[in-house]
Amino acid sequence: MRSRHPATLVTALTLAAVLAACGQNDQQETDESDHGEHSAEEVSGEFNDADVEYVSGMIVHHEQAVEMSDILLAKDDVDTDVVSLAEEIRDAQQPEIDQMVTWLQDWGHDPEDDHGGHGDHGNGHEGMMGSDEIAELEAAQGDEAARLFLEQMIVHHEGAVSMAEDHLADGKSPEALELSEEIISVQQAEIEQMEDLLEKV
Repeated sequence: MRSRHPATLVTALTLAAVLAACGQNDQQETDESDHGEHSAEEVSGEFNDADVEYVSGMIVHHEQAVEMSDILLAKDDVDTDVVSLAEEIRDAQQPEIDQMVTWLQDWGHDPEDDHGGHGDHGNGHEGMMGSDEIAELEAAQGDEAARLFLEQMIVHHEGAVSMAEDHLADGKSPEALELSEEIISVQQAEIEQMEDLLEKV
């Protein structure tokens, strides 16, 4: 049997490689185009003033919940169930803060301008603790710290639930509305859990 000429074989392999590369480039361009369209949809998603006001306020609200949890977790001799709850609250709400900050940026709002950070305690958002109440939590120790944390966080959660319920009536962003539903479900369950814990500390 007569063998194929080496030059012919090289040419055929080169042509195949070029065609394969072209196919990959076309696919890459298609993927990049699709990704660009998807990103544009995310940035230009539906929202209204109620969404912006709610998300801005809930960032502040969540930041204080994380702060209160950190205050408790820095203490010794606190009931382990209360410690676990504080960890759960912190670990759940910090990612939600990050997500809400991203939404504000996507909506063309500066998160710092809209909520001004969490330094102003009790700045009008429902269930927020004032500076004196935060100072009281910082000073408390042991079972007294656990009891005070639970009492304050119940009020704090009730405020968040009320804010979320109002947002469900007025908001437009599907993602923010979904978050409101989750906040209502999770925090109502945690309120019941904290009420049970208060009976044992």
